[in-house]
This record gives sequence, structure tokens and C-alpha cells, in this order.
Amino acid sequence: MKSRGVYETPGGTILHAAHRAMESITLDREVMHLRDSFISRYAEMVYYGYWFAPEREMLQVAIDEAQKNVTGTVRLKLYKGNVSIVGRKSDKTLYNPQVATFEAGGDYRQADAEGFIRLNALRLRIRAMAQK
Repeated sequence: MKSRGVYETPGGTILHAAHRAMESITLDREVMHLRDSFISRYAEMVYYGYWFAPEREMLQVAIDEAQKNVTGTVRLKLYKGNVSIVGRKSDKTLYNPQVATFEAGGDYRQADAEGFIRLNALRLRIRAMAQK
């Protein structure tokens, strides 16, 4: 049986925003990207009642592994139905000011970025040359 309805979950919305904010400082970008690719398939399996399916269990192991370091404190501002992140901190953060700084003396070097951009764009330059 199918039913259509509108569900309001303000508590769920707040928890989701807080969780995503914590993930943004504790998860690697590529891990988040991979996790995001699982979400629709995982939700579909649950929706169709495949909770005990081996593929759902396999995805669950991957998601659980990704979430191991997602812990900390998130401060939120709630105003007229909106959720704003106003602070977050974690002992498991991946943010390191020594690496993130663009100032002299940090681990970041502009020459690294130039090489990275050139390498990533190589396939595009080759494609452009082939089309000429």
C-alpha cells in the first residue's frame, strides 16, 4: 500500500544539520563524497523493506566505518524555521591551521597548487589539442 504525505521533522532537520556540520570537520572530502553516493541507494533499500538484505548490510559497514570519528560539539542558531551553524569543535577534527594557512612558513606552497592544477588539467589539454 502506498500513501502520499508531507512529513515535518524539525528535530530531524536540526540533528541532520548538526551532524553534517560535524562531518565537515571530521571526515575526509573523498570519504564524504563516497558516502553521499550511497545515500539514495541505502534509502531506497530501507524504503522497499530490504533492511536484512546483504547489500544494505554491506553499505552499513562502510557508513559505520566512515562515522567513527564524527564526534564533537556543534552550536546552532534557530530562527524562523532556519538552522544556522555558528560553531563546531572536535578532538577528531581534520582541520590543522599549520596545513591550512597560506602564509609563509606553513605547509602549503603555491607551487604545489600550480603542479596539482596542471596535472589535473592534463587530460583536458590533451582533449583540446586532439579537437584542433
